[in-house]
Amino acid sequence: MSLSNTMCSKDLLIAYRFFTLMLPLLCFCHRYDLLSLYFLLQSCPATQPSMLNVHLVPHTHDDVGWLKTVDQYYYGDRNDIQHAGVQYILDSVLEQLLADPTRRFIYVETAFFFRWWRQQDSATRKAVTMLVNEGRLEFVNGGWCMSDEATTHYSAVIDQMTLGLRFLNDTFGACGRPRVAWHIDPFGHAREHASMFAQMGYDGFFFGRLDYQDKARRIRDKDMEMVWRASESLTPPTADLFTGVLPNGYNPPAGFCWDQSCNDPPIRDDPNLEDYNVDNVVKRFIEIANDQAKMYRTNHIIMTMGSDFQYENANLWYKNMDKLIRYVNAKQSQGSKVNVLYSTPSCYLQGLHQANLTWSVKMDDFFPYADGPHDFWTGYFTSRPALKRYERLSNSLLQVCNQLEVLGGPNSRKGPYGEGDSDTLQEAMSVAQHHDAVSGTEKQHVANDYAKRLARGWAHCETLVSNALATLSSWEAPREYCLSLNISVICLSIIWPVRLPVNGSDYMVLQPHGQVLDSQVSLIMAASSIMVSHCYAIKRSVRIFVSSLLKGTQEVGFQPGSLKWKAEGYNASDGNSADSNQPSGAYIFRPNSSTPIIVSQTAKTYTLKNSVVQEVQQEFSPWVSQVVRLYWGSRELELEWTVGPIPVEDSLGKEVITRLDTNINSSGYFYTDSNGREMLERRKDFRPTWDLKQSEPVAGNYYPINSRIYIKDKVNQLTAVTDRSQGASSLQDGSLEIMLHRRLLYDDVRGVGEPLSEPGDDNKGLVVRGRLLLALTPPKDAADIHRPLAEALVLEPLLFSGLQASLPPAVHLLTLSQWDQESVLLRLEHQFQVTESPTNSQPVTVNLKKLFSTLEVVGVSEMNLSANQWKDEMNRFDWKTSGGIVTFSTGNTNEKGIFGMCQSCLHKCEVF
Repeated sequence: MSLSNTMCSKDLLIAYRFFTLMLPLLCFCHRYDLLSLYFLLQSCPATQPSMLNVHLVPHTHDDVGWLKTVDQYYYGDRNDIQHAGVQYILDSVLEQLLADPTRRFIYVETAFFFRWWRQQDSATRKAVTMLVNEGRLEFVNGGWCMSDEATTHYSAVIDQMTLGLRFLNDTFGACGRPRVAWHIDPFGHAREHASMFAQMGYDGFFFGRLDYQDKARRIRDKDMEMVWRASESLTPPTADLFTGVLPNGYNPPAGFCWDQSCNDPPIRDDPNLEDYNVDNVVKRFIEIANDQAKMYRTNHIIMTMGSDFQYENANLWYKNMDKLIRYVNAKQSQGSKVNVLYSTPSCYLQGLHQANLTWSVKMDDFFPYADGPHDFWTGYFTSRPALKRYERLSNSLLQVCNQLEVLGGPNSRKGPYGEGDSDTLQEAMSVAQHHDAVSGTEKQHVANDYAKRLARGWAHCETLVSNALATLSSWEAPREYCLSLNISVICLSIIWPVRLPVNGSDYMVLQPHGQVLDSQVSLIMAASSIMVSHCYAIKRSVRIFVSSLLKGTQEVGFQPGSLKWKAEGYNASDGNSADSNQPSGAYIFRPNSSTPIIVSQTAKTYTLKNSVVQEVQQEFSPWVSQVVRLYWGSRELELEWTVGPIPVEDSLGKEVITRLDTNINSSGYFYTDSNGREMLERRKDFRPTWDLKQSEPVAGNYYPINSRIYIKDKVNQLTAVTDRSQGASSLQDGSLEIMLHRRLLYDDVRGVGEPLSEPGDDNKGLVVRGRLLLALTPPKDAADIHRPLAEALVLEPLLFSGLQASLPPAVHLLTLSQWDQESVLLRLEHQFQVTESPTNSQPVTVNLKKLFSTLEVVGVSEMNLSANQWKDEMNRFDWKTSGGIVTFSTGNTNEKGIFGMCQSCLHKCEVF
């Protein structure tokens, strides 16, 4: 499509949505061949309308790190830990698919497939492309990994999905584009994930793990498939997504696993042999199929034929499935109404769509997840808090790196400081989104590997940043990156205090033109209670732009006695109780009592007050301390906590919380964010879609928070903004509690095989430091405070902004990255939820032409959220819902949402 045919406009109207824009350097666009999508759907095997169609979906679930590192899993190394080798799986599956055109296979993790593809010769690549084009090899989900849904931030999820989907699109075109989201292993499911998948163009979403009480209710009511209405801000169908719960998690039916890792007997079909078992196998399978059909509403059911790292010897699977299909279908001549076929999730979804039924609507989320009365998977919301913080900081650096790569041009990648890139950190960050990475549910040596990958990415990005700053400032000087910096610098209208560890007491802080800024040097408590110097600003002998700290009357809403905070903790269950033998572990949170233990009734207290800050430093014990800090001119209170090494000499694991008590009448309600974006209402001991039988009053009320949690009444709202993903709850009216750190002595028997007891540098236990920002405001004003706070803390800018004018408060520059030599990817988001702010929830207009200081916009083409489809060509299945609304999606919509692009014609785009 020629850009000259698009609507010419300089302005972009943004409601509550992401706008994904492609800014070309040259006026050239490539369009998908939509006929290829049509032929892909036509490749689905024929079904029988008068029979029960059983869709066998051969698959492997390949964790991008868990018990072994990513490299060990790919190469099949360290089989003493787990027998798994992804390269052999792909080799073996390819051979079996080529042997029989009726066979099918799906693949998910692009991180592994990308690596395997690079090692293949042209003949192999040609064969794989043929399989993809014919629908015999289907990619589902398609992200770099299968991301966690509780502990990931939406910006990082979008990036990792974009990375994987772009490779598939560039390699295979439209036939390689996944139509189904596939999250079979994550431990609970976030509404924002469903919203993002809908806005990426997926037709449906299937997952495996569901709370045991919720699943029982859905089986009883035949409600295992539904339409998930995943946003209250987006007018349907923008964020509607057909969603199905798989019947067996992601495993095959009992007795029908034919992998080399399984012990089920093969199909023995020689009638001359004594152990002939065809009749028995067919009978059991038909019984299982008919029983499963009772849970679902159509004459189509799905069976996942595979599991973790299976199909390393794919012949075992396919040889037995070929027999199963042949012998079960042969019974049709005797009156059987069961039809078995090789299939894929897209073909199964097509069968459901053609049934043209009316589906129930899901509007909340699937947290928390429990697989038994005392087995709540809410511990991993906090597990490995240092890794969770490192991942969040790495996301912030990646955004700066991406932006400077655009603004600095080619010289940023190769310049006076050497060769740098953003790709290394992007791939490391994408791996870190895996559901056994940032979740904290991996073995310790794997966690170390994730951190090493991020560190390598930091080094590459630091070189790129140095080159770009040299290009933009025409100033080359030695640059040093202080990885101990507690708070990063700000840009534009956002005003942040800057703190930097220093030695000595005599420092001067200068603005770029030499003016002296007010600064103070003070002493703070380190983890070992040794006092060290801390400077409340940054030394300005280098050219880094810093906004001055405002002085004047404080406007913070905290009154004496209105807020109390306590350092407490739960002793972890060791599994030796009358109710259950379930201990706390990396996944599971199970305290041995519902009453938290106060770390100390008293605290050593130090106070500080100067022209920059007021603070109270409290040491509750040698391993728990906090600093409560209020900057002049600030409306929020900062609580900096330090926890560790957590003592375990008493043979008790511990889960440390901070509790914030107020006089707010919250009536059992509290609110948590979904992946850092929309807020969801929570209620103690309550689930919106079933009658909860609460058996764990603490763990069963914990929810993930990626950026904030709040309680409110008609007068006040207390919001706590976090610097990493954590678990939190409100167990008493007027109270919030946030879990900060965990150290446990027992494995929770969910597969990881070791206790969550991080050793730290000295093997005495890990010390972790973090921050909460607390705002006490009237509810009507709260979003105007906590939305910018969360944006600044989650994606705090490090050194630089290329914007030449401030964006409106409701708009956030989410993505600015180099797409190729001819174009730039831009995402803008309206970050306020509908109705939460009288002012900032309204649509706003942004002038794209005047947005950047070193770029001139010459053209814009709108894409979907993941940037792998043109927005006006994105079409999804329509679904009828119980609310009477027919949900359907086409490319052109002006609703509030996460995806989009304004098509406009531009001038010339160049870096100067």
